Amino acid sequence: MFLATFNPARQLLCCSYIDTVLPDELARGRADVHQLIAGLAPGYRLLVNLSQLKAMSVECLTEVGAMMELFDRSGVGMVVRVIPDETKDIGFNIMAVFHYPHRPQIVTCQTLPEAARVLGL
Repeated sequence: MFLATFNPARQLLCCSYIDTVLPDELARGRADVHQLIAGLAPGYRLLVNLSQLKAMSVECLTEVGAMMELFDRSGVGMVVRVIPDETKDIGFNIMAVFHYPHRPQIVTCQTLPEAARVLGL
């Protein structure tokens, strides 16, 4: 499952990858993300939470890349990733090189509390 939420007052978009994530879920989620970022100003912050992820198929890489490009075009200023299990990292750092041409600040954390501190929450 993929869930996107946002807090416009904090200029924060949260994307959570939960249980088993499939490409069609990400495609539907990208439409949701597109609507949510309309309520955020350039320089907004993005929290990518993989703490509840059990599995993501390789076929999801195309959708993840498309979402990264959407974030980049909309002016994301900071990306904070929560990846407690390194085996669940599908190559986000490598993908960022190709899909974030505007080079937002990227921080990877192991826990949500650590991410909250980085985001100043």
